[in-house]
Amino acid sequence: MIGLRLNLTKTVFTRNGLASFDPFTLNGTIFSKCSIYVYLARDINMKNDLAPELSRRKQAACRIFKSIEDVVKRTKNIRLCAYIFDPAVLPALTYASKTWSLLKQDERSLSVVERAVERTILGVSRLTQVRDGIRSSDLRHRSKIKDAVLYAKYTKIRRAGPVMRINDNRWTRAVSDWIPRNVKRTIGRQPIR
Repeated sequence: MIGLRLNLTKTVFTRNGLASFDPFTLNGTIFSKCSIYVYLARDINMKNDLAPELSRRKQAACRIFKSIEDVVKRTKNIRLCAYIFDPAVLPALTYASKTWSLLKQDERSLSVVERAVERTILGVSRLTQVRDGIRSSDLRHRSKIKDAVLYAKYTKIRRAGPVMRINDNRWTRAVSDWIPRNVKRTIGRQPIR
């Protein structure tokens, strides 16, 4: 006995499309089914859909930026604004990004939020940007803040290094190196993970 107790009133389960649809019971208690749940401040679902998670991350980043927005608007030093943004808003926007498998639409979604923050930092409205023909890349160069998509990819690569250097029989290395036997991979993206 480890000493952990399962709270049966709060316990829910989720299943992928490969599992049977029989009710899940333990000691006579039937558990309720859910399609998505939050674990360690991250949305988990069996479809591996990042849209709800990215929505939560964008909301968290906007909340944090709103708390520092008046300071950023009053500050004329752009480097100082970037110095405030990078350790405050960027980690909230890219939390748990080391486990993400970003699609192009997900990258675009992160970039949209970041461009809105850049416009606020620089005091440029969307109308002014369009009217004056200011490119988003010019705003990025002027704002000096880190690119959220590149930061998310970097954290994923940074996590992969220590996993690949593991020499003992830990599960992280075993899962990374596992190759299914006698299974031919179908063409295209996997429908279910």
